[in-house]
Amino acid sequence: MQHESARRDGEEAAGAPAPRVHTLLMTDLCDSVALVERLGDTAAAELFQEHDRLVLRIQQQWKGRLIDRSDGLLLLFERPVNGLGFALDYRQGLEELARSRGIDLQARTGMHVGEVLTWHNSAEAVQAGAKPLEVEGLAKPLAARLMTLARPGQILLSAVAESLARRSSRELGGRSEHLLWKSHGRWHFKGVPTTQEVFEVGEPGFAPLRMPRSTAKAWRDLPLWRRPAALVAELALLAALGTVGWFVVRPEPALAFTERDWVVVGDLRNLTGQTVLDTSLQQAFRISLEQSKYVNVLSDMKVRDTLSRMRKDPEKVLIDRAVASEVALRDGARAVILPVVSEVGGRLRITAEVVDPATQNTVYTEYADGQGIESALGSVDRVTTRLRNRLGEAMAVIGRNSRPLPEVSTRDLDALRAYALGQKAYGKGQFKQALGLYEHAVSLDKDFALAHLGMLRALNVTEQLPKGLLSLQKVQAMTGRLSPREAMYLQAWEVQINSPGEAYEKWRQMSDLYPDFYPAAANAGYALEMENRYEEGLPYIRRASESRYEFAPLSQEALGRMSLALGNYADAAAAFTRASESGLVTAAVWQANLHAVQGNFQEAERLWPRDVKLAVPYFDHVSHYLDQGDLQAASSEAQRLLRTLPVDGSRFRQGQVQVAVMQWLSGGRREALETSRNIVRSSVAALEGAAGLSARGEAVTAAYGAILAQRLGDPEPARQLISRLERAPDIVAMQPVGGFLQVLKARDLMASGKSARALEGLVSTLGQHESFQLRVALMEAYIAETNPEAALRQANWLVAHRGWAYAEYGGCGWCGQSLNLIDANLARLAKIELLAQLGRREEARKELESFDGYWKNRMLPDYLRTRRDALLSTFN
Repeated sequence: MQHESARRDGEEAAGAPAPRVHTLLMTDLCDSVALVERLGDTAAAELFQEHDRLVLRIQQQWKGRLIDRSDGLLLLFERPVNGLGFALDYRQGLEELARSRGIDLQARTGMHVGEVLTWHNSAEAVQAGAKPLEVEGLAKPLAARLMTLARPGQILLSAVAESLARRSSRELGGRSEHLLWKSHGRWHFKGVPTTQEVFEVGEPGFAPLRMPRSTAKAWRDLPLWRRPAALVAELALLAALGTVGWFVVRPEPALAFTERDWVVVGDLRNLTGQTVLDTSLQQAFRISLEQSKYVNVLSDMKVRDTLSRMRKDPEKVLIDRAVASEVALRDGARAVILPVVSEVGGRLRITAEVVDPATQNTVYTEYADGQGIESALGSVDRVTTRLRNRLGEAMAVIGRNSRPLPEVSTRDLDALRAYALGQKAYGKGQFKQALGLYEHAVSLDKDFALAHLGMLRALNVTEQLPKGLLSLQKVQAMTGRLSPREAMYLQAWEVQINSPGEAYEKWRQMSDLYPDFYPAAANAGYALEMENRYEEGLPYIRRASESRYEFAPLSQEALGRMSLALGNYADAAAAFTRASESGLVTAAVWQANLHAVQGNFQEAERLWPRDVKLAVPYFDHVSHYLDQGDLQAASSEAQRLLRTLPVDGSRFRQGQVQVAVMQWLSGGRREALETSRNIVRSSVAALEGAAGLSARGEAVTAAYGAILAQRLGDPEPARQLISRLERAPDIVAMQPVGGFLQVLKARDLMASGKSARALEGLVSTLGQHESFQLRVALMEAYIAETNPEAALRQANWLVAHRGWAYAEYGGCGWCGQSLNLIDANLARLAKIELLAQLGRREEARKELESFDGYWKNRMLPDYLRTRRDALLSTFN
């Protein structure tokens, strides 16, 4: 490569330049002169020195050749993807420079690919001030036109540059998946005979993605009917009507707002001194606007996340005109709405300004007056109705899709404030705190339907579904107080609770009908996760996790769990990190699990959230101890957690599964068997009064207890459970219950020497909501049928899916996690045994060495040591 570069330089120096294809990148620092004037010469010089160091670093990283430098840059690259990498890193570097100095620093960037001539100037010319290397050719002014056309922070590309860079963009790594590409149509460039298509590229939250402004040297290629000459006749024809219309209805400055565009609601300015209005009216604006299918409101959680990326403290910064506009530009929102409450002439006035975030100019203002504080919600309703209409939503549609704000929320401002705080707490995973706030809202207004819905969500996630059913019944009795969208949301929850097997279809339908209502997409993803359909669930949960949805951090955590189950550890780490940075407290549990899956138990221990009060006890810490062979620590932690739970509750039974596993591994076979029998007995009893989600959870918990009993030599608990489930087809239809029933039947058949029939049933279930335990049973059935090749395939799957062992929810709060991971460890030894049986002794020996290396500095538990020692003897 160096030889080739030297050869080219030699040719150039020899005075025989030949045209070559290069990628040209040109940049221009915006308002650099004004910046020097504001900073002063000394501070500006320091800034530009730091800027030059940035350019040198990324120029070397992307193998660019710097041709010219002042307040702009001209660089050559061998490949368009290198030029794109430089442009993206340069934008990011400028942002970091600007943030560190508290200034605004942006550049315009243009990139083109074409033939240019290059030659070296003589040493005398360079000493006299000439550039060492000259670049000429039509490609150079084309790149300059693109750069001049760009808005601040915008990267514009010619069609050829876009095509080549986009084709190779995967070489940029993970960031390529999130790049945004947009065509801005065809443009005329002065001096260039043909029109050029202009493209923009950038990263979410940073790319302007806006049409460039025409200049004297670059203007859009408009169709004939939109050109001035063609419009003359039309204007003449319409002049008379237009003149009359002008006096009848004067046009107002308007936004280019279209259906499903987004708005940012700024912080309420309360000029009354009545603090009860602060949070409550802010939430009122959101509830009223969110009834619309036309206007989408950027969630409070998303605004906070964007503020964090802007290096602003969400708890301290005021979301005023300037900050809200910056958030809107970063997140692609079309408008900013700034609410104000004040007292005018003894009346309470609610005002809303609609602001264009690009200019920060007020487009129009709406207000409504009322008498006294009790008029506030009605005034908010009138103001938001007018706003929606002026943004383009038809009044007939508003009337059809909306209900008066006091009806769909509450007339009690204190209740509305409690609800708003509950929403914030829920989005951070502080479910107990959220539940308390929803309950307080309901205590202030028993007919506050949205607060009852909040209670339903919080009770479900804190494993108090029987109480949640009461909230469901109360909301069902007040559907008249819900908007059409919220009423459909309630119907989907009814299906979710009573018929979980049908929940996905209901959430999918709602997601299709309301594509920007991300709770529907999120719940469609959760429904698929519950059934172990991770691949199918990823698109839904990813859409919710990357959205403006207020509970997006919960979806980010779910995205991490699904990625973990599928073995995509890098994606899981990124998702858990995003959830954690958004303030979701439970994300730390899954960050620790991710490290445990990879055998990094020291880091898992460091990350475990000891000082955080979680909504329900997480037994994952017990799993970590079991996974690394520390049975004493696992037992101690499990007993501590069980003492915090009511002995007749479902969570207690789920925790007992962990205890039974520990008793079995510690040699307490009799105790483990008795615990397993108790799990089945109490869970089956709980099934009698259960339905829907509760029934599914109890059935799966009982299944784990029955599987343990089968493996300990007692088939009776499993047979009792099989008999009970076969009399309840509605429960079996709720996956993964049906899959567990097949596992129980197969193990019973294998115990009776009927492994062929067992295998037939297991294979028929494979790929249909399968559980980790189905794969374990399948491996054992193949071994019983002396089919080591097929058994080895299952052993390989189990070894490769430790993430699945940890992430499988199963409908019972990850109660099978400990048994799954023990089986993942046993599968490593089974794999070695099967390789040896197949005569692949060298592979088996290497696997054994790997196994020993993994356990070198850990306590190898007896259940593994016994099998390992027996295996070792076959190699001696």
